[in-house]
Amino acid sequence: MQDIWIKLVLACATISTMFGIAGLLTWVERKQSAVMQDRIGANRASIFGFKALGLFHAIADVLKMLSKEEFIPQGANKFLFNIAPYLSVTFALVGFAAIPVGDQLIVGGKVIELQAANINIALLFIFAMMSMGIYGVVLAGFSSNNNYAFLGGMRGAAQMIAYEITMGAAIMGVVMVFNTLDLQALVRAQGEYLMGGWLPKWGVFVQPLAFVLFLTAATAETKRTPFDLPEGESEIVGYFVEYSGMKFGMFFMADLVETVLVSALMTTLFLGGWQVPYLHPDGFYFPWGGQVAVGQLAVTVLGVLAFFAKLTFFIGMLMAIRWTLPRFRYDQLMRLGWQILLPASLVNIAVTAIVLVLLR
Repeated sequence: MQDIWIKLVLACATISTMFGIAGLLTWVERKQSAVMQDRIGANRASIFGFKALGLFHAIADVLKMLSKEEFIPQGANKFLFNIAPYLSVTFALVGFAAIPVGDQLIVGGKVIELQAANINIALLFIFAMMSMGIYGVVLAGFSSNNNYAFLGGMRGAAQMIAYEITMGAAIMGVVMVFNTLDLQALVRAQGEYLMGGWLPKWGVFVQPLAFVLFLTAATAETKRTPFDLPEGESEIVGYFVEYSGMKFGMFFMADLVETVLVSALMTTLFLGGWQVPYLHPDGFYFPWGGQVAVGQLAVTVLGVLAFFAKLTFFIGMLMAIRWTLPRFRYDQLMRLGWQILLPASLVNIAVTAIVLVLLR
């Protein structure tokens, strides 16, 4: 019973932290785009004269969406219309439970894995949850009784399916190299070294093509520029055109939650997760011969900090892409997914298999 409570607390802490990061990204998008475009950005909302660099705008957004009327179109399927945004957010959040944010934590002689859902097929679990998010997109378009919303839902579902296949094929090379679907075991396997101990055996170094393919497909999966065709509301009618109030906000938040989730996946699969270069369970061992002793608790804390530092790096990269590249045409987007990325991921699988056989 005690183990169940520990897992429950860990799951709530992980999901709450990631959801909080996703909420903070509403401010990051405003300020980062302002910096890139030589503007001031959000700076009007204040509490007792304190503006906090525009952080209060996120609170103002929530209050505005909660106070707006939630309109349901005439003829819409009310049950499906109401449940669609919850599906989009829920399945994206559940995936965080299988992300290992750190190594083992020993408290009073008890070993606690810093992974809420410590399952040996964690990678399959996360992809299953991400795939279920398609239902939120399809049902939102279908239930709105709006032909344009329906077309937007079909467009979004086709895009997500196309790029999820590429994502799944891209990570197969990583799975073949490290021979596991357990994300915690996969991170620990990346603690080995190449080139005489100088280069960490991270996924980005052993599977560089898979990293590029996964990054591209993950950007499309989050439906963000340059792959934001399902919801480019300024030029294209999206699948949630009939939504208002907090339900509209939930679809917007779902995209940010997915951004954090794919960033966490890239951190885990390609950047060593919580691994710190040259840090072992008892301290730092440098390839040039130096050694620094570090306690077990400090090792765990450094690992957690390293995970969130890498997570922040990938989130910043996706945010920069959002304000850098123009939107693809729909035929370009589908051609890229089916005719370029998917064949390249299959070639990567074949080459990886050949290399592994030759090395054996």
